[in-house]
Amino acid sequence: MIVESYSEKETFELGKKIGENAKAGMVICLDGDLGTGKTVFTKGIAEGLGITEPVVSPTFTIVQIYEEGRMPLYHFDVYRIEDVEEMEEIGYLDYFYGDGICLIEWSQLIRDILPDRVAKVRIEKNPEKGFDYRRITLEGLTEEWRLA
Repeated sequence: MIVESYSEKETFELGKKIGENAKAGMVICLDGDLGTGKTVFTKGIAEGLGITEPVVSPTFTIVQIYEEGRMPLYHFDVYRIEDVEEMEEIGYLDYFYGDGICLIEWSQLIRDILPDRVAKVRIEKNPEKGFDYRRITLEGLTEEWRLA
């Protein structure tokens, strides 16, 4: 499915809808260039889960854990991962197969250790359609996740 967003608010609202309908065990691979709105989208998911604390990109911490919502959100940013073994040091299996939702930015860098079943979200800019335009491609958000 492809969604066109013309504002940060629309990108946020799409994330919020996913958060509202999310089920424990979801792993969402979130990819896009720097500045495409991955953090805005993630903030929407967090709000949809009932998380009210500030959401920031975990670029330097690799994973940020939010536990105050209806289920935990494990927000990964693996941009700085140089070797998949670093993920083992973090204990990624506990998060990937835990009781919350995993959101993984730059997931293509760790594709070898991703679960077989993941949802994929790709956010792309197109300056010809405007500064705030985003093309958001959603894959693997099945009916059981109520988003297809």
